Amino acid sequence: MKFVLQLLGFCFLLLGVYLLGRSIIFTTNVSPYWWRGIAADASVLSLMAGVLMLVFLPRSEKNLGWIPVTIGIVLVFLSSRAILNPTSLWQFFVSFALLAGGYQLITTGRLPI
Repeated sequence: MKFVLQLLGFCFLLLGVYLLGRSIIFTTNVSPYWWRGIAADASVLSLMAGVLMLVFLPRSEKNLGWIPVTIGIVLVFLSSRAILNPTSLWQFFVSFALLAGGYQLITTGRLPI
């Protein structure tokens, strides 16, 4: 039964990321500033490296993966290529509730309702 609840939590988590991520667009194009193109490329490579480190490193070294993830997020904003579309408060509430509830189901197997 716990596996089914964890699977449901994973589905909630994915749905929450999908609903929240629909309003975020990452673009790349040639910009007049030389450092923006480098920051966009480096942000993608840094995020990929961070995710791979979080997944494949041993448990004692997983915290090292958060460093490239943080660098990648900072570089996305430095490259000015992240477009945040407007979202309603209701959509944000539902997606954040799905994220939090899904994480709670994955870690504990129950919702504190």
